[in-house]
Amino acid sequence: MSSLVVVGYDNMYKAEEVRLALRKLQTEYLIDLEDAVVATKDAAGKVKLHQALNLTATGAVSGGFWGALIGMIFLMPVVGMAIGASTGALSGALTDLGINDQFMKDLAGNMQPESSTLFVLVRSMTPDKVLEQLRGTGGTLLQTSLSHEDESKLQAALSAAKVDQSA
Repeated sequence: MSSLVVVGYDNMYKAEEVRLALRKLQTEYLIDLEDAVVATKDAAGKVKLHQALNLTATGAVSGGFWGALIGMIFLMPVVGMAIGASTGALSGALTDLGINDQFMKDLAGNMQPESSTLFVLVRSMTPDKVLEQLRGTGGTLLQTSLSHEDESKLQAALSAAKVDQSA
């Protein structure tokens, strides 16, 4: 079962920086991410979700390929590609994998302007090594499905930089 972790940052770019660090940990097999999304809120108050995978584009490419292939069978590859791409893009746009987009938008709506939030769905991880890498990144734990003990450890690791930087 996956665990949800939502961390808020005062900086618009910090959540993306931490997401990149988590991706690096994933390549080292220290964490298995199901989904990692960054939400930013600009000075005007507009919230934007930065998905790790663009399902609309992926669906369009996949649909275009299959449409062209089927179109070649009927001697109309361009028509097949156009129909396949549009159908694939539509199905990709309607597909919501990982963390629910509406949940992220609702939670991100409460953010301060020029801030960011990292939404992470974790399948598994090596806690001590991941916490060591997250130590000092700052941020505030907004919501989680972790146990109270694990939640406390994560918040302590995130907050460690605030104590270190002020010294």
